[in-house]
Order: sequence, then C-alpha cells, then structure tokens
Amino acid sequence: TQAMSLAMKVALPLLLVGLVVGLVVSLIQAVTQIQEQSLAFIPKILAMAAVLVIAGPWMLGQILAYTTELWNSIPSLVG
Repeated sequence: TQAMSLAMKVALPLLLVGLVVGLVVSLIQAVTQIQEQSLAFIPKILAMAAVLVIAGPWMLGQILAYTTELWNSIPSLVG
C-alpha cells in the first residue's frame, strides 16, 4: 500500500503537467485549425523535463526514504 501511494505521489506532478500541456496545445490546435500530430509532443517533453529538473530532487528523496525504510524493516519482516 505504501509503495502504491508513493508511486502515485511521485508520478502525479508529471502526469498533471502532461495533461495540462496536452489540453492547452489541443485548444490551440482547435482554434487555429492546425492538425499536426507531432506539435503536441515537443511542449509536453519540455514541460515534463522542467518538472523533472524542479521536482526531481524531491521525487528522489521520497523514493530513497521509502527504500531506506524498506531495507531497514527487512529483519523484522523475516524474523
């Protein structure tokens, strides 16, 4: 349960940014009637890279804290 909640917490910023950028690009494409499929990928990639640069240390800290806690609890789970 903790692993699933951690995965959701770490993935949520990337998913939300991808969703918002995709919706904005889709609106712009609908308004300007430009129907180029590859146009949506570049803004999404750039936005997700920015989120990784900004929130990456926090994400890594969350994963490392969970992994450390998991490794430290192995003796109590086995014995």
